[in-house]
Amino acid sequence: MTSENNSHPVKPANQRGAARLAAVQALYQMDVGGAGVLEIVAEYETHRLGQEIDGDTYLKADAGWFRSIVSGVVRDQRQLDPMIGAALQDDWALSRLDSTVRAILRAGTFELKERKDVPVAVIVTEYVEIAKAFFEEDEPKLVNAVLDRIAKQVRVEQRK
Repeated sequence: MTSENNSHPVKPANQRGAARLAAVQALYQMDVGGAGVLEIVAEYETHRLGQEIDGDTYLKADAGWFRSIVSGVVRDQRQLDPMIGAALQDDWALSRLDSTVRAILRAGTFELKERKDVPVAVIVTEYVEIAKAFFEEDEPKLVNAVLDRIAKQVRVEQRK
């Protein structure tokens, strides 16, 4: 919740975290509801990011970061899904995962692949935290393990 008396500016990192969460929610909504990327991005930017809905104030998010994740996942999904599938345990198919977990893994994989300016630890930690916001059991551990495996493939230069 935010307060009108709170004059502290929201840090860019917090805005990126809010953008990541919103991107996961948008990707989930697209996966489940079949909405298109332009429609979802417009809805989130107009009605959700930094807005109040049903008494809850959504965090101000970096709209550019949000757009880049959502549009990048949609654009690159045919490359991302096989990477995720290869990082899952042998007996698990991507289609067997919960839609929210799929959205988290797709967004995290996209950032690991495309946002070389963001450290691996930041990306993995942010998406594990998003998983913890939705799940209490094994899903955050799965997100951590899969993104770590993918990071070892796509970020060889940062892993020692």
